[in-house]
Amino acid sequence: MNILILGGTQFVGRHIVEAFLDKGHAVTVLTRGKSKDELSAEVERLHGDRNKGAAGLSALEGRRWDACVDVSGYTPGQVRASAEALQGRVDRYVFISTVSVYAEPGRHPVREDDPLSTGAAEDVTEVTGETYGPLKVTCERIVQEVYGGACTLLRPQIVAGPFDHTARYPYWVDRAARGGTVLAPGDGQDHVQVIDARDLARFTVTVTEEQVGGIFNLAGPRLTWAEFLTVLEVTDARWTDPQALEKHGLAARDLPLYLPEHGEQAGLMDVDNTRAVSAGLTLTDPATTARDTRAWSQGAGLPYTLTPEREAALLSVSQH
Repeated sequence: MNILILGGTQFVGRHIVEAFLDKGHAVTVLTRGKSKDELSAEVERLHGDRNKGAAGLSALEGRRWDACVDVSGYTPGQVRASAEALQGRVDRYVFISTVSVYAEPGRHPVREDDPLSTGAAEDVTEVTGETYGPLKVTCERIVQEVYGGACTLLRPQIVAGPFDHTARYPYWVDRAARGGTVLAPGDGQDHVQVIDARDLARFTVTVTEEQVGGIFNLAGPRLTWAEFLTVLEVTDARWTDPQALEKHGLAARDLPLYLPEHGEQAGLMDVDNTRAVSAGLTLTDPATTARDTRAWSQGAGLPYTLTPEREAALLSVSQH
């Protein structure tokens, strides 16, 4: 197959490109050329910018592909530009969305037919923590409007694995590797759930090859935090009430991935993947995800807000 990927040089897009190449498909990527590009030489590069509307997509003119995978569509303007430009020139449009589209993220578990947030207006262009989900809701609607049954919507939760520049999951594998007493959120009984980027990528290939339409949550094994730190081979965890640490200036981003079990967003760590597994989603062992992420992250120089010095200070004030 000939595959067009919108945004393919970073993290999730890079894994999707490699998964298609592994199955022998020809891959073209459309990028703005602003991110570091370490893709194989066999990948065709086209340059464009959807923020400029149809004018920014001139590189696509006169071409057709078997499918388009949209990894980098965050605003309605971007997605409408590409969806309409490619109408009639791709057989399937696969859109990478997010579990952040759900209106009630505290539900247990979160399923594909749960209510969605109110979509953002099509002229909204600023992506923030507040607008991210509503923007993706509108992007999904545009893709469905243009492609009908010839689209597939994938809703991953937090994605983990090599090349993860977000510094969320990598914080924990890097912190575990450093050893010593680890400041850990909660009491160990809250849950954490991520999807390995390579599992997401393989499933993207599967739905594209098999022309599978519909909506799919993509989520990996659900672990308690105690189980998660055991996977990371942490032997000395200091479980601490995050609310107590807030008094000392600890913010949510300092202990990434953590959502309290009974919090407003706890359902996002309880995402049902039954539909995707039935359609061919396979899951990497959490220990493999951790090992492979660490092999990459130890040389990545990622910036973490919780430095060793600050963690030590917080450990000194936290209760045993």
